[in-house]
Amino acid sequence: MSGSLFIVSAPSGAGKSSLVKALLEGDPHLRLSVSYTTRPPRPGEENGVHYHFVDREAFQEMLGRAEFLESAEVYGNWYGTSQPWIESRMAAGQDILLEIDWQGAAQVRRLFPEALGVFILPPSLRELERRLHGRGQDSAEVIARRMAAAREDMTHALEFDYLVVNDVFDMALADLRAIVRAQRLGVGRQMTRLAPLLGELIGQSS
Repeated sequence: MSGSLFIVSAPSGAGKSSLVKALLEGDPHLRLSVSYTTRPPRPGEENGVHYHFVDREAFQEMLGRAEFLESAEVYGNWYGTSQPWIESRMAAGQDILLEIDWQGAAQVRRLFPEALGVFILPPSLRELERRLHGRGQDSAEVIARRMAAAREDMTHALEFDYLVVNDVFDMALADLRAIVRAQRLGVGRQMTRLAPLLGELIGQSS
């Protein structure tokens, strides 16, 4: 049985990373795809856990071998998702989650049209700006750039299958869990998982 591929995207400051972390912690059957990047690690980040940190030469070599399912240059650094890793895990029945931007999502859907896309929205622009200021990491100029980029990102929200508003964290997390569970209960997945039962009840086998 092939696993499902989930894509979660959001503008900076919408709380995507916190939601994804909580979703993964509560779901042992869902695994995060760890992207490759040329940017240096930030304090507390571990190689192979948060990202695979590589230099630009290594990244370009992988790009030349067509190893990336999607890749993009963001703020002068390259990011990419390993296609062989995704395909091998899905073939083994593992559900995979990609935490990427809308551009990467579009690239992925060209190769995996069955991938399920979720876009996380903030409850308002004012709240988004407040969250960016609350990080205490960026200057006013950087925050202004991030807000401009966020507005652009959100114009692509309707390209996704589901929209989740991260106003109350627990409710947004429950929405994400519901989307994953609904995908697993689809007829295509259940025909394989429930083949013996379906054979007994309705004479249907996979």
